Amino acid sequence: MALYAVTDPATGEVVKEYPTATDEQVRAAIDAAADAFATWSKNSTVAERADLIRKVAQLHTERKDELAAIIQREMGKPLDQSVGEVEFSAAIYEYYADNAEKFLADEPITLLEGEGSAFIRRSAVGVLLGIMPWNYPYYQVARFAGPNLVLGNTIVLKHAPQCPESAAALQQIFLDAGYPAGAYVNIYATNEQIADAIADPRVQGVSLTGSERAGAAVAEIAGRNLKKVVLELGGSDPFILLSTDDLDATVSAAVDGRFENTGQACNAAKRFIVDESIYDEFLGKFTEKVKATAQGLAPLSSLAAAERLEEQVEKAVKAGATLDSAGERSGAHFPPAVLTGIDPESPVAKEELFGPVATVYKVSGEDEAVALANDIPFGLGSYVFTTDSEQALRVADKIEAGMVFVNAVGAEGAELPFGGVKRSGFGRELGRFGIDEFVNKKMIRVS
Repeated sequence: MALYAVTDPATGEVVKEYPTATDEQVRAAIDAAADAFATWSKNSTVAERADLIRKVAQLHTERKDELAAIIQREMGKPLDQSVGEVEFSAAIYEYYADNAEKFLADEPITLLEGEGSAFIRRSAVGVLLGIMPWNYPYYQVARFAGPNLVLGNTIVLKHAPQCPESAAALQQIFLDAGYPAGAYVNIYATNEQIADAIADPRVQGVSLTGSERAGAAVAEIAGRNLKKVVLELGGSDPFILLSTDDLDATVSAAVDGRFENTGQACNAAKRFIVDESIYDEFLGKFTEKVKATAQGLAPLSSLAAAERLEEQVEKAVKAGATLDSAGERSGAHFPPAVLTGIDPESPVAKEELFGPVATVYKVSGEDEAVALANDIPFGLGSYVFTTDSEQALRVADKIEAGMVFVNAVGAEGAELPFGGVKRSGFGRELGRFGIDEFVNKKMIRVS
Protein backbone atom coordinates (compact mmCIF):
# COMPACT_ATOMS: atom_id res chain seq x y z
CA MET A 1 0.00 0.00 0.00
CA ALA A 2 1.16 3.55 -0.69
CA LEU A 3 2.50 5.59 2.22
CA TYR A 4 -0.22 8.23 1.71
CA ALA A 5 -3.68 6.71 1.47
CA VAL A 6 -7.26 7.26 2.59
CA THR A 7 -8.31 4.15 4.49
CA ASP A 8 -11.81 3.78 5.96
CA PRO A 9 -11.09 3.04 9.65
CA ALA A 10 -14.43 1.29 10.10
CA THR A 11 -13.78 -1.30 7.39
CA GLY A 12 -10.07 -1.12 6.64
CA GLU A 13 -10.89 -0.51 2.96
CA VAL A 14 -8.33 1.54 1.07
CA VAL A 15 -10.38 4.28 -0.58
CA LYS A 16 -7.64 6.04 -2.52
CA GLU A 17 -3.85 6.09 -2.67
CA TYR A 18 -1.63 9.10 -3.31
CA PRO A 19 1.91 8.97 -4.72
CA THR A 20 4.73 9.83 -2.36
CA ALA A 21 6.75 12.87 -3.38
CA THR A 22 10.03 12.41 -5.15
CA ASP A 23 13.18 14.04 -3.80
CA GLU A 24 12.97 16.50 -6.68
CA GLN A 25 9.39 17.45 -5.74
CA VAL A 26 10.37 18.10 -2.13
CA ARG A 27 13.27 20.29 -3.24
CA ALA A 28 10.95 22.11 -5.65
CA ALA A 29 8.52 22.78 -2.80
CA ILE A 30 11.25 24.38 -0.71
CA ASP A 31 12.44 26.32 -3.77
CA ALA A 32 8.92 27.67 -4.27
CA ALA A 33 8.53 28.60 -0.60
CA ALA A 34 11.89 30.39 -0.61
CA ASP A 35 10.97 32.29 -3.81
CA ALA A 36 7.59 33.29 -2.34
CA PHE A 37 9.30 34.58 0.79
CA ALA A 38 11.73 36.67 -1.27
CA THR A 39 8.97 38.18 -3.38
CA TRP A 40 5.46 38.02 -1.92
CA SER A 41 6.47 38.26 1.74
CA LYS A 42 8.97 41.06 1.27
CA ASN A 43 6.58 43.12 -0.86
CA SER A 44 3.27 42.65 0.97
CA THR A 45 1.89 44.58 3.93
CA VAL A 46 0.42 43.17 7.11
CA ALA A 47 -2.99 44.44 6.01
CA GLU A 48 -2.70 42.65 2.66
CA ARG A 49 -1.68 39.40 4.34
CA ALA A 50 -4.55 39.76 6.81
CA ASP A 51 -6.98 40.09 3.90
CA LEU A 52 -5.64 36.86 2.43
CA ILE A 53 -5.98 34.89 5.66
CA ARG A 54 -9.53 36.24 6.06
CA LYS A 55 -10.34 34.77 2.66
CA VAL A 56 -9.00 31.43 3.89
CA ALA A 57 -11.44 31.65 6.79
CA GLN A 58 -14.30 32.41 4.41
CA LEU A 59 -13.44 29.45 2.17
CA HIS A 60 -13.40 27.12 5.17
CA THR A 61 -16.90 28.29 6.03
CA GLU A 62 -18.14 27.99 2.45
CA ARG A 63 -16.68 24.48 2.04
CA LYS A 64 -17.27 23.17 5.56
CA ASP A 65 -19.57 20.31 4.53
CA GLU A 66 -17.13 19.10 1.88
CA LEU A 67 -14.15 19.48 4.22
CA ALA A 68 -15.96 17.69 7.05
CA ALA A 69 -16.86 14.74 4.83
CA ILE A 70 -13.20 14.36 3.87
CA ILE A 71 -11.89 13.92 7.40
CA GLN A 72 -14.78 11.66 8.29
CA ARG A 73 -13.53 9.36 5.52
CA GLU A 74 -9.90 9.71 6.51
CA MET A 75 -9.97 9.18 10.25
CA GLY A 76 -13.53 8.30 11.21
CA LYS A 77 -14.43 11.50 13.06
CA PRO A 78 -18.20 11.91 13.57
CA LEU A 79 -19.66 14.34 11.05
CA ASP A 80 -20.88 16.90 13.59
CA GLN A 81 -17.43 17.03 15.20
CA SER A 82 -15.82 17.27 11.75
CA VAL A 83 -17.97 20.29 10.92
CA GLY A 84 -17.11 21.78 14.30
CA GLU A 85 -13.40 21.40 13.58
CA VAL A 86 -13.74 23.24 10.26
CA GLU A 87 -15.69 26.04 11.94
CA PHE A 88 -13.08 26.38 14.70
CA SER A 89 -10.33 26.50 12.08
CA ALA A 90 -12.16 29.30 10.27
CA ALA A 91 -12.42 31.19 13.57
CA ILE A 92 -8.65 30.89 14.09
CA TYR A 93 -7.89 32.37 10.66
CA GLU A 94 -10.43 35.12 11.28
CA TYR A 95 -8.85 35.89 14.66
CA TYR A 96 -5.43 36.48 13.11
CA ALA A 97 -6.96 38.52 10.31
CA ASP A 98 -8.65 40.74 12.90
CA ASN A 99 -5.60 41.13 15.14
CA ALA A 100 -2.59 40.98 12.82
CA GLU A 101 -1.89 44.69 12.68
CA LYS A 102 -2.22 45.04 16.46
CA PHE A 103 0.01 42.04 17.17
CA LEU A 104 2.67 43.15 14.69
CA ALA A 105 2.72 46.85 15.51
CA ASP A 106 6.04 48.35 16.55
CA GLU A 107 6.65 47.97 20.28
CA PRO A 108 8.38 50.96 21.89
CA ILE A 109 11.17 50.52 24.43
CA THR A 110 11.71 53.08 27.19
CA LEU A 111 15.36 54.14 27.20
CA LEU A 112 17.21 54.18 30.52
CA GLU A 113 19.60 56.85 29.28
CA GLY A 114 20.44 58.82 26.17
CA GLU A 115 18.28 60.68 23.70
CA GLY A 116 16.21 59.32 20.86
CA SER A 117 14.07 56.23 20.76
CA ALA A 118 14.07 52.47 20.43
CA PHE A 119 11.50 49.91 19.42
CA ILE A 120 10.95 46.31 18.44
CA ARG A 121 9.78 45.62 14.90
CA ARG A 122 8.47 42.11 14.25
CA SER A 123 9.13 40.49 10.89
CA ALA A 124 9.08 37.08 9.25
CA VAL A 125 12.10 34.78 9.30
CA GLY A 126 11.52 32.75 6.13
CA VAL A 127 10.45 29.25 5.17
CA LEU A 128 8.88 27.11 7.89
CA LEU A 129 8.25 23.37 7.87
CA GLY A 130 5.06 22.07 9.44
CA ILE A 131 4.60 18.40 10.39
CA MET A 132 1.00 17.71 11.32
CA PRO A 133 -0.96 14.78 12.83
CA TRP A 134 -4.13 13.00 11.77
CA ASN A 135 -6.47 13.65 14.69
CA TYR A 136 -7.36 17.28 13.83
CA PRO A 137 -6.35 17.66 10.16
CA TYR A 138 -7.63 21.24 9.74
CA TYR A 139 -7.36 22.68 13.23
CA GLN A 140 -3.71 21.71 13.68
CA VAL A 141 -2.80 23.39 10.38
CA ALA A 142 -4.78 26.52 11.28
CA ARG A 143 -2.86 26.93 14.55
CA PHE A 144 0.40 26.92 12.63
CA ALA A 145 -0.44 28.49 9.28
CA GLY A 146 -2.73 31.28 10.45
CA PRO A 147 -0.27 33.37 12.48
CA ASN A 148 2.77 32.58 10.34
CA LEU A 149 1.24 33.48 6.99
CA VAL A 150 -0.03 36.75 8.45
CA LEU A 151 3.47 37.41 9.69
CA GLY A 152 4.89 36.73 6.23
CA ASN A 153 6.60 33.38 6.74
CA THR A 154 6.01 30.82 4.00
CA ILE A 155 5.07 27.23 4.72
CA VAL A 156 5.96 23.75 3.51
CA LEU A 157 3.44 21.38 5.06
CA LYS A 158 3.77 17.63 5.56
CA HIS A 159 0.52 16.12 6.77
CA ALA A 160 -0.05 12.69 8.29
CA PRO A 161 0.02 9.82 5.76
CA GLN A 162 -3.63 9.02 6.42
CA CYS A 163 -4.74 12.58 5.63
CA PRO A 164 -3.74 13.12 1.99
CA GLU A 165 -7.17 14.26 0.82
CA SER A 166 -7.61 16.92 3.49
CA ALA A 167 -4.01 18.02 2.87
CA ALA A 168 -4.78 18.56 -0.81
CA ALA A 169 -8.04 20.35 0.00
CA LEU A 170 -6.18 22.77 2.26
CA GLN A 171 -3.57 23.62 -0.35
CA GLN A 172 -6.37 24.33 -2.81
CA ILE A 173 -7.99 26.69 -0.31
CA PHE A 174 -4.79 28.74 0.03
CA LEU A 175 -4.42 28.93 -3.74
CA ASP A 176 -8.09 29.88 -4.20
CA ALA A 177 -7.73 32.54 -1.50
CA GLY A 178 -5.11 34.26 -3.67
CA TYR A 179 -1.81 33.18 -2.16
CA PRO A 180 1.03 32.96 -4.69
CA ALA A 181 2.51 29.58 -5.51
CA GLY A 182 4.97 28.67 -2.79
CA ALA A 183 3.41 30.60 0.08
CA TYR A 184 1.78 27.37 1.28
CA VAL A 185 2.97 24.10 -0.27
CA ASN A 186 1.73 20.62 0.61
CA ILE A 187 4.17 17.71 0.23
CA TYR A 188 3.55 13.97 0.55
CA ALA A 189 7.02 13.38 1.93
CA THR A 190 8.75 10.51 3.71
CA ASN A 191 10.46 10.86 7.09
CA GLU A 192 13.84 10.70 5.36
CA GLN A 193 12.89 13.53 3.01
CA ILE A 194 11.68 15.58 5.98
CA ALA A 195 15.02 15.09 7.72
CA ASP A 196 16.73 16.51 4.65
CA ALA A 197 14.25 19.39 4.52
CA ILE A 198 14.96 20.34 8.14
CA ALA A 199 18.65 20.49 7.29
CA ASP A 200 18.06 22.74 4.27
CA PRO A 201 19.53 26.16 5.14
CA ARG A 202 16.51 27.95 3.71
CA VAL A 203 14.18 26.33 6.26
CA GLN A 204 14.25 28.54 9.35
CA GLY A 205 12.03 26.63 11.75
CA VAL A 206 9.93 23.53 12.31
CA SER A 207 6.58 23.03 14.03
CA LEU A 208 5.51 19.50 14.87
CA THR A 209 2.43 18.14 16.54
CA GLY A 210 2.73 14.43 17.17
CA SER A 211 4.26 11.73 19.32
CA GLU A 212 7.14 12.03 21.76
CA ARG A 213 9.28 9.86 19.50
CA ALA A 214 8.61 12.04 16.46
CA GLY A 215 9.22 15.18 18.48
CA ALA A 216 12.55 13.91 19.79
CA ALA A 217 13.68 12.91 16.28
CA VAL A 218 12.74 16.28 14.78
CA ALA A 219 14.27 18.23 17.65
CA GLU A 220 17.51 16.29 17.31
CA ILE A 221 17.84 17.07 13.61
CA ALA A 222 16.78 20.68 14.12
CA GLY A 223 19.27 21.09 16.94
CA ARG A 224 22.13 19.85 14.81
CA ASN A 225 21.16 22.43 12.20
CA LEU A 226 20.45 25.26 14.66
CA LYS A 227 16.76 25.50 13.79
CA LYS A 228 14.06 26.59 16.19
CA VAL A 229 11.25 24.12 16.83
CA VAL A 230 7.79 24.26 18.36
CA LEU A 231 6.64 20.88 19.65
CA GLU A 232 3.15 19.89 20.78
CA LEU A 233 3.46 16.28 21.85
CA GLY A 234 1.53 13.83 24.01
CA GLY A 235 -0.47 14.43 27.12
CA SER A 236 -2.14 12.55 29.93
CA ASP A 237 -4.10 15.42 31.36
CA PRO A 238 -5.44 15.20 34.91
CA PHE A 239 -9.05 15.98 35.75
CA ILE A 240 -8.94 16.85 39.44
CA LEU A 241 -12.31 16.74 41.22
CA LEU A 242 -12.20 18.05 44.78
CA SER A 243 -15.79 19.19 45.31
CA THR A 244 -18.95 19.90 43.35
CA ASP A 245 -22.43 21.21 43.96
CA ASP A 246 -23.80 19.43 40.86
CA LEU A 247 -22.31 15.96 40.50
CA ASP A 248 -24.36 15.07 37.42
CA ALA A 249 -23.09 18.13 35.56
CA THR A 250 -19.53 17.38 36.64
CA VAL A 251 -19.84 13.78 35.45
CA SER A 252 -21.14 15.02 32.10
CA ALA A 253 -18.17 17.38 31.84
CA ALA A 254 -15.81 14.52 32.69
CA VAL A 255 -17.26 12.33 29.94
CA ASP A 256 -17.18 15.17 27.42
CA GLY A 257 -13.59 15.94 28.37
CA ARG A 258 -12.53 12.35 27.77
CA PHE A 259 -14.55 11.26 24.75
CA GLU A 260 -14.44 14.15 22.28
CA ASN A 261 -12.96 12.78 19.03
CA THR A 262 -13.37 9.26 20.46
CA GLY A 263 -10.77 10.10 23.08
CA GLN A 264 -8.12 10.87 20.48
CA ALA A 265 -7.01 14.31 21.63
CA CYS A 266 -3.67 15.20 23.17
CA ASN A 267 -5.30 17.51 25.68
CA ALA A 268 -8.25 15.29 26.56
CA ALA A 269 -8.92 14.63 30.23
CA LYS A 270 -7.42 11.17 30.71
CA ARG A 271 -6.67 10.68 34.40
CA PHE A 272 -9.57 11.39 36.77
CA ILE A 273 -8.26 12.20 40.24
CA VAL A 274 -11.17 12.32 42.67
CA ASP A 275 -11.32 13.21 46.34
CA GLU A 276 -12.36 10.29 48.54
CA SER A 277 -15.39 12.22 49.83
CA ILE A 278 -17.14 11.90 46.46
CA TYR A 279 -15.13 9.14 44.79
CA ASP A 280 -17.66 6.30 45.05
CA GLU A 281 -20.60 8.35 43.87
CA PHE A 282 -18.60 9.88 41.05
CA LEU A 283 -17.21 6.53 39.91
CA GLY A 284 -20.65 4.92 39.76
CA LYS A 285 -22.24 7.72 37.75
CA PHE A 286 -19.17 8.20 35.56
CA THR A 287 -18.80 4.53 34.68
CA GLU A 288 -22.47 4.25 33.80
CA LYS A 289 -22.29 7.27 31.52
CA VAL A 290 -19.01 6.13 29.93
CA LYS A 291 -20.44 2.74 29.01
CA ALA A 292 -23.57 4.39 27.62
CA THR A 293 -21.42 6.21 25.04
CA ALA A 294 -20.81 2.87 23.30
CA GLN A 295 -23.98 3.38 21.30
CA GLY A 296 -22.87 5.16 18.15
CA LEU A 297 -19.25 5.64 19.22
CA ALA A 298 -17.03 6.17 16.18
CA PRO A 299 -14.11 3.85 15.44
CA LEU A 300 -10.58 4.84 16.27
CA SER A 301 -8.53 6.30 13.45
CA SER A 302 -7.12 2.91 12.42
CA LEU A 303 -6.95 -0.74 13.34
CA ALA A 304 -3.38 -0.22 14.51
CA ALA A 305 -4.51 2.50 16.93
CA ALA A 306 -7.13 0.20 18.43
CA GLU A 307 -4.63 -2.63 18.78
CA ARG A 308 -2.12 -0.37 20.56
CA LEU A 309 -4.76 0.78 23.03
CA GLU A 310 -5.86 -2.80 23.65
CA GLU A 311 -2.29 -3.80 24.48
CA GLN A 312 -2.03 -0.97 27.01
CA VAL A 313 -5.31 -1.89 28.68
CA GLU A 314 -4.34 -5.56 28.88
CA LYS A 315 -1.01 -4.60 30.42
CA ALA A 316 -2.81 -2.52 33.06
CA VAL A 317 -5.17 -5.38 33.95
CA LYS A 318 -2.29 -7.85 34.22
CA ALA A 319 -0.63 -5.41 36.63
CA GLY A 320 -3.70 -5.46 38.89
CA ALA A 321 -6.05 -2.78 37.52
CA THR A 322 -9.80 -3.37 37.27
CA LEU A 323 -11.45 -2.89 33.88
CA ASP A 324 -15.13 -1.99 33.51
CA SER A 325 -15.84 -2.04 29.77
CA ALA A 326 -18.82 -1.75 27.46
CA GLY A 327 -17.69 -4.79 25.46
CA GLU A 328 -14.95 -6.19 23.29
CA ARG A 329 -12.88 -4.55 20.57
CA SER A 330 -14.17 -5.13 17.05
CA GLY A 331 -11.64 -4.02 14.44
CA ALA A 332 -11.00 -0.32 14.95
CA HIS A 333 -14.10 0.03 17.16
CA PHE A 334 -12.90 0.15 20.76
CA PRO A 335 -15.45 -0.11 23.58
CA PRO A 336 -15.49 2.77 26.09
CA ALA A 337 -14.03 1.67 29.40
CA VAL A 338 -12.93 2.74 32.87
CA LEU A 339 -9.76 1.52 34.60
CA THR A 340 -9.45 1.69 38.40
CA GLY A 341 -6.94 0.34 40.88
CA ILE A 342 -3.92 1.32 38.81
CA ASP A 343 -0.69 1.51 40.76
CA PRO A 344 0.51 5.11 40.20
CA GLU A 345 4.07 3.77 39.99
CA SER A 346 3.31 1.20 37.29
CA PRO A 347 4.55 1.87 33.74
CA VAL A 348 1.04 2.10 32.30
CA ALA A 349 0.20 4.89 34.76
CA LYS A 350 2.87 7.03 33.09
CA GLU A 351 1.63 6.41 29.53
CA GLU A 352 -0.91 8.22 27.37
CA LEU A 353 -4.01 6.16 26.55
CA PHE A 354 -5.14 7.53 23.19
CA GLY A 355 -8.75 6.44 22.89
CA PRO A 356 -12.00 5.94 24.83
CA VAL A 357 -10.50 4.64 28.08
CA ALA A 358 -10.48 6.64 31.31
CA THR A 359 -8.40 5.96 34.41
CA VAL A 360 -9.83 6.93 37.82
CA TYR A 361 -7.87 7.41 41.05
CA LYS A 362 -8.99 8.05 44.63
CA VAL A 363 -7.06 10.62 46.67
CA SER A 364 -7.29 12.20 50.09
CA GLY A 365 -7.29 15.94 49.74
CA GLU A 366 -5.74 18.64 47.60
CA ASP A 367 -2.08 17.91 48.21
CA GLU A 368 -2.35 14.24 47.25
CA ALA A 369 -4.37 15.19 44.17
CA VAL A 370 -1.73 17.65 42.99
CA ALA A 371 1.12 15.24 43.68
CA LEU A 372 -0.56 12.51 41.62
CA ALA A 373 -1.43 14.95 38.84
CA ASN A 374 2.21 16.01 38.55
CA ASP A 375 3.67 12.50 38.85
CA ILE A 376 3.84 11.92 35.11
CA PRO A 377 6.25 12.82 32.30
CA PHE A 378 3.64 14.95 30.52
CA GLY A 379 2.47 18.49 31.17
CA LEU A 380 0.07 19.62 28.46
CA GLY A 381 -3.36 20.55 29.86
CA SER A 382 -5.27 19.99 33.08
CA TYR A 383 -8.72 20.42 34.61
CA VAL A 384 -9.67 21.43 38.14
CA PHE A 385 -13.20 21.12 39.47
CA THR A 386 -13.98 22.60 42.87
CA THR A 387 -16.55 24.86 44.52
CA ASP A 388 -13.78 26.76 46.32
CA SER A 389 -12.47 29.57 44.09
CA GLU A 390 -9.36 30.13 46.21
CA GLN A 391 -8.57 26.43 46.09
CA ALA A 392 -9.03 26.43 42.31
CA LEU A 393 -6.34 29.06 41.77
CA ARG A 394 -4.08 27.52 44.41
CA VAL A 395 -4.23 24.13 42.68
CA ALA A 396 -3.86 25.73 39.25
CA ASP A 397 -0.61 27.34 40.42
CA LYS A 398 0.74 24.00 41.62
CA ILE A 399 -0.07 21.93 38.53
CA GLU A 400 2.86 21.34 36.17
CA ALA A 401 1.13 21.95 32.85
CA GLY A 402 0.94 24.51 30.10
CA MET A 403 -2.82 24.98 30.48
CA VAL A 404 -5.32 24.77 33.35
CA PHE A 405 -9.09 24.89 32.89
CA VAL A 406 -11.14 25.51 36.02
CA ASN A 407 -14.66 24.05 36.17
CA ALA A 408 -14.81 23.70 32.39
CA VAL A 409 -13.91 21.39 29.52
CA GLY A 410 -13.95 22.25 25.83
CA ALA A 411 -13.19 25.87 26.66
CA GLU A 412 -10.37 26.34 24.16
CA GLY A 413 -10.45 29.42 21.96
CA ALA A 414 -8.49 31.06 19.17
CA GLU A 415 -7.35 33.71 21.63
CA LEU A 416 -6.05 31.23 24.24
CA PRO A 417 -2.43 30.04 23.93
CA PHE A 418 -1.99 26.28 23.55
CA GLY A 419 1.08 24.30 24.57
CA GLY A 420 2.77 22.31 27.30
CA VAL A 421 5.82 21.61 29.43
CA LYS A 422 7.94 18.56 30.27
CA ARG A 423 7.60 15.80 27.64
CA SER A 424 4.52 17.46 26.19
CA GLY A 425 6.79 19.80 24.27
CA PHE A 426 7.53 23.51 24.23
CA GLY A 427 6.45 26.67 22.49
CA ARG A 428 2.96 28.05 22.13
CA GLU A 429 0.33 28.21 19.41
CA LEU A 430 -2.81 30.36 19.18
CA GLY A 431 -3.53 33.69 20.80
CA ARG A 432 -1.07 36.57 21.00
CA PHE A 433 1.79 34.18 21.79
CA GLY A 434 1.25 31.99 18.73
CA ILE A 435 2.44 34.72 16.36
CA ASP A 436 5.61 35.30 18.39
CA GLU A 437 7.33 31.95 17.88
CA PHE A 438 8.85 32.18 14.40
CA VAL A 439 9.55 35.90 14.28
CA ASN A 440 12.50 38.28 14.16
CA LYS A 441 12.01 40.73 17.01
CA LYS A 442 14.36 43.28 15.54
CA MET A 443 15.53 46.06 17.87
CA ILE A 444 15.88 49.45 16.18
CA ARG A 445 17.64 52.22 18.16
CA VAL A 446 17.41 55.76 16.81
CA SER A 447 19.60 58.54 18.23
